[in-house]
Amino acid sequence: MSVARPRLVRMSDSNQETIGSPEPEPNASLNRDPEGWVTGDEPMTAAQRSYLDTLAREAGEELPADLSKAEASKHIDRLQQRSNRVSGERDSSGS
Repeated sequence: MSVARPRLVRMSDSNQETIGSPEPEPNASLNRDPEGWVTGDEPMTAAQRSYLDTLAREAGEELPADLSKAEASKHIDRLQQRSNRVSGERDSSGS
């Protein structure tokens, strides 16, 4: 699977460099498979570790502390599905 890389282009009305495209790409998606990430096998970032720790504590789960970026992303996605923090739902106590 090829990995999409940002393209630098010049805006026609200025010399300012931009990323992206002036027209939407039909198959562009932010939901890329972490297995295809170029840096997916690197250790998770500090931000991933902190957020994953919060989500895992809320879910009552323990996870290995040596996850890769891709593994951490998958756990974050999974735990977000179960979290009131992300879904916006409140429990019956109103908290």
